[in-house]
Amino acid sequence: MPEIILIEHNGQEHTISAEVGKSLMQNAIDNMVPGIDADCGGACACGTCHCYVEGQRLESTGDVNPLEEAMLGMRPDREDNSRLSCQIEVSEEMNGMVVRLPEFQM
Repeated sequence: MPEIILIEHNGQEHTISAEVGKSLMQNAIDNMVPGIDADCGGACACGTCHCYVEGQRLESTGDVNPLEEAMLGMRPDREDNSRLSCQIEVSEEMNGMVVRLPEFQM
């Protein structure tokens, strides 16, 4: 199980052992990490699981599909490394990945 570090906006770190094949969003919820609301349950329909993937690990998260692009486009706090955690399928290559969470989920 890869270890992924999720950092809340206030700096609080949560290191989780993530289950491969599950979404990053579901892994965060399963580990009770605050800061990911996931209002749509992972259907890529709300943008409330927004996150920022740091460094080289962004490449391991795969491509942004058109639906995710549309949801991210509604976020005023979008950055180049923004992703929706519901669209990131965890893989072994993500071991050590650092993910920052925004101040608010909208």
